[in-house]
Amino acid sequence: MAQESPKNSAAEIPVTSNGQLEDSHEHSFNRDLKCSLPVGLGLSETKITSHGYDSAKEGVVEAGPFPSSSASPKSSVISPSSAAASRLAGQGCDLMIPTGGRAQQKSGPVVLADEVKNPAMEKLELVRKWSLNTYKCTRQIISEKLGRGSRTVDLELEAQIDILRDNKKKYENILRLAQTLSTQLFQMVHTQRQLGDAFADLSLKSLELHEEFGYNADTQKLLAKNGETLLGAINFFIASVNTLVNKTIEDTLLTVKQYESARIEYDAYRTDLEELNLGPRDANTLPKIEQSQQLFQVHKEKYDKMRNDVSIKLKFLEENKVKVLHNQLVLFHNAIAAYFAGNQKQLEQTLKQFHIKLKTPGADAPSWLEEQ
Repeated sequence: MAQESPKNSAAEIPVTSNGQLEDSHEHSFNRDLKCSLPVGLGLSETKITSHGYDSAKEGVVEAGPFPSSSASPKSSVISPSSAAASRLAGQGCDLMIPTGGRAQQKSGPVVLADEVKNPAMEKLELVRKWSLNTYKCTRQIISEKLGRGSRTVDLELEAQIDILRDNKKKYENILRLAQTLSTQLFQMVHTQRQLGDAFADLSLKSLELHEEFGYNADTQKLLAKNGETLLGAINFFIASVNTLVNKTIEDTLLTVKQYESARIEYDAYRTDLEELNLGPRDANTLPKIEQSQQLFQVHKEKYDKMRNDVSIKLKFLEENKVKVLHNQLVLFHNAIAAYFAGNQKQLEQTLKQFHIKLKTPGADAPSWLEEQ
């Protein structure tokens, strides 16, 4: 007589008439699978993947802890993602998941989150863009030098730039000569001061030539003093012209270089766009033409901006140059004229007019109190 076992809320175990489990091939697989499960199955969740002995579909069954005795049978739900998984649950394997189960279909395409940007790929993309831009600009420069390529020219602006570069060379020449004059004047003043000291010493030791040596000592000391005053005016002139040439004009020429680079890029992308427009228009070339048009517009805006910046800087530079050189040339003329005329009062007045303060000998050296 068949013996029935009490039914469990999670599974039902079929038996034979003699109380033995069915010994079919399928049940042997289920029995082995059940025996291979760990003892503490109810304490942790276990995932069992069925590769479909009786079904062509794959599925995943999530096994959770046993529900409490007070829980209703509906509190544990088996997700039968395949026929084989359902049969495993029916053969006595306690395959259950908690309420609100997390069992999900694992087969099919997997959707990943947004990929994290790779810094190496970003750098590689920047290098690629830089290489492409350098190639286009180099090709444009070579074409212009060979007379094959066309270039954009602003005649008025180019003329102003040429005048500025020519003036810079001339100002550098004036600056170099003024520095030579300052060096030679310094040596002359130093020699006059030493000569005056020698005359003064001889006037004290030679009583018969006391007055003659004294006159010459006073003259040389006066010339050395006036020479120091003139040297201060010349050094002030050199410092002002040096600032104008090597800072103000150089800053403007740096902007001019940026403008010329923007012009080359503009012409390079303009030539590239013109070549694409002359070719056929089909599904392959239209995206390239559109992309080339966008790049051309970007570089055109950059070129227009740099051209406007150069125009403004040239205007302000011209105003500043006239003002600075006017004052410095008046100073240089008045100081030289007063020195060689022997007009010491006029020479000192010229330095006061331009607020030039002479450094007294030893003024830069710290006192013995400051050294302590």
